[in-house]
Amino acid sequence: MLAEADATVPHGSGNSMMSRNNYFNKNPDSSISMSKMDVIIPFSPDVPCDNNGQRMWWAFLASSMVTFFGGLFIILLWRTLKYLWTVCCHCNIKKKEAQKVNNPANSQVADGTAKGPDEKDEVVPASEVGWMTSVKDWAGVMISAQTLTGRVLVVLVFALSIGALGIYFIDSSDPIESCQNFYKDFTLQIDMFFNVFFLLYFGLRFIAANDKLWFWLEVNSVVDFFTVPPVFVSVYLNRSWLGLRFLRALRLIQFSEILQFLNILKTSNSIKLVNLCSIFISTWLTAAGFIHLVENSGDPWENFQNSQSLSYWECVYLLMVTMSTVGYGDVYAKTTLGRLFMVFFILGGLAMFASYVPEIIELIGNRKKYGGSYSAVNGRKHIVVCGHITLESVSNFLKDFLHKDRDDVNVEIVFLHNISPNLELEALFKRHFTQVEFYQGSVLNPHDLARVKIESADACLILANKYCPDPDAEDASNIMRVISIKNYSPKIRIITQMLQYHNKAHLLNIPSWNWKEGDDAICLAELKAGFIAQSCLAQGLSTMLANLFSMRSFIEIEEDTWQKYYLEGVANEMYTEYLSSAFVGLSFPAVCELCYVKLKLLLIAIENKSELGESSILINPGNHVKMQEGTLGFFIASDAKEVKRAFFYCKACHDDITDPKRIKKCGCKRLEDEHPSTLSPKKKQRNGGMRNSPNNSPNMMSRHDPLVIPGNEQMENMDMNMKQYDSTGMFHWCPSKEIEKVILTRSEASMTVLSGHVVVCIFGDVTSALVGLRNLVMPLRASNFHYHELKPIVFVGSLEYLRREWETLHNFPKVSILPGTPLSRADLRAVNINLCDMCVILSANQNNIDDASLQDKECILASLNIKSMQFDDSIGLLQANSQGFTPPGMDRSSPDSSPVHGLARQASVTTGANIPIITELVNDSNVQFLDQDDDDDPDTELYLTQPFACGTAFAVSVLDSLMSATYFNDNILTLIRTLVTGGATPELEALLAEENALQGGYSTPQTLANRDRCRVAQLALYDGPFADLGDGGCYGDLFCKALKTYNMLCFGIYRLRDAHLATPSQCTKRYVITNPPYEFELVPTDLIFCLMQFDHNAGQSRTSLSHSSHSSHSSSKKSSSVHSIPTTNRQNRSSKAREAGHKQNATRMNRMSQERKWFTDEPENAYPRNIQIKPMSTHMANQVNQYKSTSSLIPPIREVEDEC
Repeated sequence: MLAEADATVPHGSGNSMMSRNNYFNKNPDSSISMSKMDVIIPFSPDVPCDNNGQRMWWAFLASSMVTFFGGLFIILLWRTLKYLWTVCCHCNIKKKEAQKVNNPANSQVADGTAKGPDEKDEVVPASEVGWMTSVKDWAGVMISAQTLTGRVLVVLVFALSIGALGIYFIDSSDPIESCQNFYKDFTLQIDMFFNVFFLLYFGLRFIAANDKLWFWLEVNSVVDFFTVPPVFVSVYLNRSWLGLRFLRALRLIQFSEILQFLNILKTSNSIKLVNLCSIFISTWLTAAGFIHLVENSGDPWENFQNSQSLSYWECVYLLMVTMSTVGYGDVYAKTTLGRLFMVFFILGGLAMFASYVPEIIELIGNRKKYGGSYSAVNGRKHIVVCGHITLESVSNFLKDFLHKDRDDVNVEIVFLHNISPNLELEALFKRHFTQVEFYQGSVLNPHDLARVKIESADACLILANKYCPDPDAEDASNIMRVISIKNYSPKIRIITQMLQYHNKAHLLNIPSWNWKEGDDAICLAELKAGFIAQSCLAQGLSTMLANLFSMRSFIEIEEDTWQKYYLEGVANEMYTEYLSSAFVGLSFPAVCELCYVKLKLLLIAIENKSELGESSILINPGNHVKMQEGTLGFFIASDAKEVKRAFFYCKACHDDITDPKRIKKCGCKRLEDEHPSTLSPKKKQRNGGMRNSPNNSPNMMSRHDPLVIPGNEQMENMDMNMKQYDSTGMFHWCPSKEIEKVILTRSEASMTVLSGHVVVCIFGDVTSALVGLRNLVMPLRASNFHYHELKPIVFVGSLEYLRREWETLHNFPKVSILPGTPLSRADLRAVNINLCDMCVILSANQNNIDDASLQDKECILASLNIKSMQFDDSIGLLQANSQGFTPPGMDRSSPDSSPVHGLARQASVTTGANIPIITELVNDSNVQFLDQDDDDDPDTELYLTQPFACGTAFAVSVLDSLMSATYFNDNILTLIRTLVTGGATPELEALLAEENALQGGYSTPQTLANRDRCRVAQLALYDGPFADLGDGGCYGDLFCKALKTYNMLCFGIYRLRDAHLATPSQCTKRYVITNPPYEFELVPTDLIFCLMQFDHNAGQSRTSLSHSSHSSHSSSKKSSSVHSIPTTNRQNRSSKAREAGHKQNATRMNRMSQERKWFTDEPENAYPRNIQIKPMSTHMANQVNQYKSTSSLIPPIREVEDEC
């Protein structure tokens, strides 16, 4: 029959379809004869290269089937024979293996048949097993992804599979079966090369497989069976059959494994997403390939006559609409095989579509919108900001960091947080999209740290949640962030916010934490308490310092109001710049005067480098310090461009210039070295020296001779065996006291005449978080105060809470406690709040309330309660026996050289509104409730409100700007801590970390030298050596006179709010003016902020301080923050009044048989005093509350003492 069929078709006919049709038309019977043989010999007129019209698809399919089933038969046969052999010979094989493999030598010795050197070992199976095992292991290593070679091979196989699939897509446009010459068809040659490689890889996989049967049935193996053999058949027959080459699409299932081998996929969600997508796409493409094959070929039993011409991509479309909507009917299957396949595919495909697609969409929808990676820009630094990322914290940070006064900040800010931003925060990021990027992640995850390129970041800033209910937990979280970041990149610079001072010690446990390289911890509790403590010494200083270290834009006001002068000062900030070589050799006061007068800059401190290369910051050091080459100065100016004048100044070129704006880089010389810019984030001065340790500078030891070599009188008063200061010499110290010894009852406090003291009203209980009262007390107990100048501190609050704080307070002198509540007027009157130098209102319960408006309710109520109190003004005069403030270097004992002696007499406080108060707030908007007579809008920023400008309110939010300031200049934080903490050093922090308490130390010349450092004070202009300038004088003249005469550095004014009005005003509120210009006019009621030198003469014997007959009590008056000097006549009158009071009270004093010590540390200090609590007579009581200091209406403290 085959021969007959061949005879009916002429061999010389062409390839055209028309010739074959004509032939069938001429021989109608031939179709009948062919119809009888179509099952045996498939025939189709669609094969253009076959003159006989015979299709050879069965040959391609047979090669795959024979390969698959033949190999399967061999494997099963081998397994069967092996099983039978094992069952039949199990015992013998086990014995032989035990003898030959495990112990062949022993068997030979036992038998006495040891083989000679020429005899061969017959134990061959052991060596054969080892060889097979090594080959198998080698093949397993080659195909595994555990080695570089294996990963390369796996990736290469996948890539070639995708390449073979691409060739299939190209060939799918040709007929299903066509004639191709291997030597002329380029795609066939490439496909042949790919399949040869697949064949070799199949052999490796076969060798490495432990179970050959399961390997033979794997999907990848089946793909190779039906794609590799047909290629070799194509070369042999010179024809190509598209066939089952679409099965290469099943290789896409391994796409996720390949990406995992390349470390591209690391998260479970990404792996799951890629798995779902690859399975869905591979199934889709494979099914489309099958439909394309059967629809373009037709049914074999129909002699392939029912085929239809469909492209591969039409089949892809058909499968998609079938899975999603069960088809539209525009494209459908005509063949029986196609329809049968579609029946089953609808069941499986529809189920897969309904399950896979929603899950894929969910994974894509849940995918982090900010889950990318940061791409660093060449020539541009970036910082990473993490921690507490909210709209408030980010807006405050960006407002200060990107302030225009910083010039061009070429730093990109990368925020990293594990919670996606809300709409408001997202809008904020979009407004700063050129310099801000946000990524979702956690710094505790090394993968996220790699995404933000933390290793190449210039610094990492960690923000804290200032309003969290558990500060210790928040600090622990930030410490863990530091540990994670340092573990990933030990050299990264970290600036972190800490809430509690005692938690700073944990940072020292991190090995890579190094403050010498720029790592800094901004302790909000420490700085907040320090700012408030400085306000106790100079009211309004907290406002001035907060404005100096924050970036504020200049707001111009034309009207002559107090806001005009206040805002002019607010525009000043703190900057650093290297001093010009023209200043080399000049003393600090000379350079300071030249900068102020000539350059319109205020120089307040310099960085001094010792011979060992160690650096320390000297604040207003005095005449002994000479400028060196490359000295870094700390300036107060309105912007960074102004500070450049100090760097460009040249005496030869700029000496005759009157306009400071014309001082620019001159052409007479070129600087050899380019010094760092003012805004350089990493300063060169970041070296191994103690940045804020005063005792590191050699100059600190030689500032004044009396400290190095004490005078005779000082030596007499110095008991080398008495511990008066802590071990560092920076703070006054006393032996620890039990809290019961400092507790006062209300009656005891009422009987004790307190004045010039500090009242601390604290709200808290057993469950409240500690606010860290030690940080408030330490600046008030700094050693640059003489002992008799220390202001007594009285705490009014819950005894249970104060017991928890007492562990950190028991080594400070002159501290007492009145158990009670700040809302009780009886308690407030008992501590003579109307005679205090400052009343501080704090709360430890602020963060326990969710409603922000109610967080400050206790502090606001206490403040309003005090302001509404009334005090009796008819009880007479208070004898204010005060020596007051005499500028350093002036001999107090000589009236000729002390022209400032005089008694400041003022009416006493009659209303609580005149009591100096500073209230701590958590919520800035609550400042509107403190002053009822102001017109502040609720939406007004804190620094623009009257309470803040007057220094009566302080919020921790003002410290947010320190993050930016510290990043741009790490010395700024050191300067702040030096100013406000009273001299805390890294050594002291290390000691507190060990002991949690100050340790006493013996007085030595070295520790006493640490007392010689300047401090902040307020100078009154109504009397004294500057009284002539107080009435219409210029601020610049006062600045120069104070600097030249007394080495005092003035830097601001504390002025009455209504001083600019022509009519007299009863308002006693004052506001802060920072760094006024030279021509600024002064008024007599002004108080001047100044940095005064340590006064050595103030520590001399108090009996020699005046010509008048002073008792020891006259010098025991604590000098208030506003200093004035009484005259001799008024001193005599004061002494007489005091003696009269003592006489009238003598009877009751003699009846008292028991003395008790008030502020029970006196015996351990340089000036021991036994203070008796004595009942006051009527006449003595009438002398209370009459005289107060002019500058602040605060009376000096009066203590009843024994005469020396």
